[in-house]
Amino acid sequence: MTILPQDYLRTLGAVRDRCYKVYEQGKKGQLVYFDIDESKLGAVVDQVEEVTRRRFGSDLTKIPPHSRLNHFGGDRLSNLQHQWQQQQQTNPDSLNDLERTRRFIDLVMVSVLVDAGAGQTWAYTTRQGERVGRSEGLAIASLDMFLDGVFSSDPTVKDRVDAQGLKQLSVERIAQGFQVSASNPMAGIDGRSNLLKSLADVMEQQSEYFEHNGTHRPGNLVDYLLSKTTKDSKTIKVEDIWQVVMSLASMWPARVTIEGVPLGDVWPCTCLENKDGQQYDNLVPFHKLSQWLTYSLIDALQQSPLDVKVEGMEVMTGLPEYRNGGVLVDHGLLTLKPEHLKRGLDYARAELGDENASDDIEPLFDGSDPLIVEWRALTVVYLDHVHRALEKSMNQSLSLTQVLEAGTWTAGREIAAKLRPVTGGPPIAIKSDGTIF
Repeated sequence: MTILPQDYLRTLGAVRDRCYKVYEQGKKGQLVYFDIDESKLGAVVDQVEEVTRRRFGSDLTKIPPHSRLNHFGGDRLSNLQHQWQQQQQTNPDSLNDLERTRRFIDLVMVSVLVDAGAGQTWAYTTRQGERVGRSEGLAIASLDMFLDGVFSSDPTVKDRVDAQGLKQLSVERIAQGFQVSASNPMAGIDGRSNLLKSLADVMEQQSEYFEHNGTHRPGNLVDYLLSKTTKDSKTIKVEDIWQVVMSLASMWPARVTIEGVPLGDVWPCTCLENKDGQQYDNLVPFHKLSQWLTYSLIDALQQSPLDVKVEGMEVMTGLPEYRNGGVLVDHGLLTLKPEHLKRGLDYARAELGDENASDDIEPLFDGSDPLIVEWRALTVVYLDHVHRALEKSMNQSLSLTQVLEAGTWTAGREIAAKLRPVTGGPPIAIKSDGTIF
């Protein structure tokens, strides 16, 4: 049976398939924006191995899966689970294991959706007085807002998320929750606010997955997933989780559509051509935030009191974002072609309003720039290469999600801090709208 392009490009399998098409162009020297030096792959693997061994020692079974849950820090999530457990003992009718899991999923989904790059200067001051930036700061801020009832329409149940609560959000309320100010600016604040409001609308449209007892909540997807399991097994299939996640497609900006179907994080790639009458052969899907959400939902489900398991994760890919992609550039595996390096530097200077800005600045590109598409596609492929090489080097079987968590993301952050100590930013900067990275 022939699968329609609008259906194929929204599958997990299409991500790896199409990214490898870009890689094949690279092997033939036909990339438009980057040069490749695979002799530098060993240096990337060496750093990822060093980071992994330093963080987890010899017992690699301790490596957690790559997930939003790892960003909350300290005992925040365990304290929340303990609090819910105590409430359950007091009132088991209103807070049983299923409802605890629903609330956990509520939190994880909104936290993932606000996890796009916040910029180099933004930070969140925690209730303990610590200033935390980047993904960890966004995670803690989202947890505090969750506990304060920012996403709930029920003042008697603050620690949940529902469609009506999300509809009441404003940019000002989101900015307040993230402590945004003139001295603490955040990139993409409008995008985050609009995304959460869109989530409310989509949940109401997709009642099959998100409605329970007349209320639309992210956590109600648990009920749908459990309905797909057998009586004898609590094993959930990744394809069922992906079906739920892709039901959210209309909340993403309609960048590319086919036959009226919005594809989400799918982009034309300059080095690919439409051949033999195939109109969409130049498109490359990533579904980065959708995969990040899926990884995080899987982790939350497997840490929930429901004792479920998830199978089929091997079809998922590495996440093409600036840390995983940055480590490849910083080691020289990928290098911007000179004319595009100049273009990015000129754009960065224009954004700064200083044509004479120092060469220490990083080249800047819009998230939709075809250069970024090529970079992201190569990142997906080389994360597979690093995964296989690391298993061989360490003589240890590892999942891709463990490699992402233990090494590549942290390696990207560490080498960025070493090479660019002032900002710690990536070697290629992306002007984000809050819905890509």
